[in-house]
Amino acid sequence: MAATDITGRLAGYMAGAWDQSLRPEVAREAKHRILDTLGAMVSGAHLKPGEIAIRYVREQGGVAEATILTTDIRTSAVNAALANGMFAHADETDDFEPVTKAHPGCAVVPAALAMAEREGRSGMELIRAVTLGYDLCCRFLLALGPDLVRATHRSAEGLSSTFGSAAAAASLARLDEKGMRYALSYAAQQVSGVWSWVRDSEHVEKAFDFAGMGARNGVTAALMAQTGFTGVWDVLDGEHNALEAFSTEPKPEKMVTGLGSRFFVTETAIKPFSVGYPIQAPLDAFLRLRREHGLTVNNVERIVVRLPEDGARIVDNRSMPDVNCQHIIAVALVDGTVSFSDSHSYERMSDQEVRAVKERVQLVADRALMDPAAPRSGLVEVTLRDGRSVSRFTRHAPGTKENPLDTEGVNAKARLLMAPVLGTERTEQIIRSVNTLEELDDVRELRPLLGERKGDILNF
Repeated sequence: MAATDITGRLAGYMAGAWDQSLRPEVAREAKHRILDTLGAMVSGAHLKPGEIAIRYVREQGGVAEATILTTDIRTSAVNAALANGMFAHADETDDFEPVTKAHPGCAVVPAALAMAEREGRSGMELIRAVTLGYDLCCRFLLALGPDLVRATHRSAEGLSSTFGSAAAAASLARLDEKGMRYALSYAAQQVSGVWSWVRDSEHVEKAFDFAGMGARNGVTAALMAQTGFTGVWDVLDGEHNALEAFSTEPKPEKMVTGLGSRFFVTETAIKPFSVGYPIQAPLDAFLRLRREHGLTVNNVERIVVRLPEDGARIVDNRSMPDVNCQHIIAVALVDGTVSFSDSHSYERMSDQEVRAVKERVQLVADRALMDPAAPRSGLVEVTLRDGRSVSRFTRHAPGTKENPLDTEGVNAKARLLMAPVLGTERTEQIIRSVNTLEELDDVRELRPLLGERKGDILNF
């Protein structure tokens, strides 16, 4: 492994990424992910993980470097990355990479935003940093083998988020190759996360594990290297390297193969629904069936949802509404849609009509659907009371690279998430600003839109 110099090749690329030219479609997709994550951050700020994070950072104080979204708090970049990261994964609407099952946006975007604000970087540098962060987040898991990580009870999401965030923050710090080597080393030392998050019934620790922790770690690593911390020169190579530490069968070349030509920011799935990713495809399939066949509470006898086995385990009758497949499908039958508020309402889980319909919904973990080319598909089979049966298979949910959302689709989702918190005018200003982010000279110009302003009432 030492002869491959993975660390050096990666650090050299990272050092030049801050002023790298990006193809127009890559920059567009990066802006889509930034806006999508901002929507998740704003909506998640008033959910329980967000409220706790706000309370935590308010008590910490800190030098005023970066903004905590929707609040009057300006704190250190490290604290801002942690809190905004927890916002971003509070509501299960952040993006998802189907092959590695990483969640790049919820950690990378908050880390990049905090660092860009601290350093006064341009919108284009923010776009480039986010693009780099997505690459390292996903490549690190590919090099380790996502299933190998999870087989050792580690949280693959926790591991990948630190590397992605460190890359984005280090790019905005404009570290040279030496600095990048040290930032990678300090990122590797902080990589952590245990798969026990699946038992977190309130989504607080999960929001930290998937996003807040990695964003905090990444900004910390970049700032340490920027300040002059020295470290291991080749943390991804040689004896006791990070790849061997976290995988029994590492594939180091996957860290660098296609750098500069393959961009993972174009490959993640943007969720059209504010529910856990394994529910996206079956919910799409069911809503289409409902519209096409006039399905109602009165004419449906039974609903069978078939998911790939690993996805079914995540969303089978969970205590949280937005990751409970049976509950979400029941709400969809009753309402004909699944709103943000309903997908997060514990009251709807106690609703007598929804509970009665939920008894008709069966979730099947189907090994036959375990397809690497479509890892989060969904098959829905509905039996009607007149004896008829209808079914639909969604191989790739809307928002995937195979079935992408266009700019207006991303804008529409952002409106639904942000307008109830920030109001229509501010939401439209944010959408316009992100859609033209490459024209922004200083990310700090977004502060009046993202933070609390005099006269705002944000219910904190």
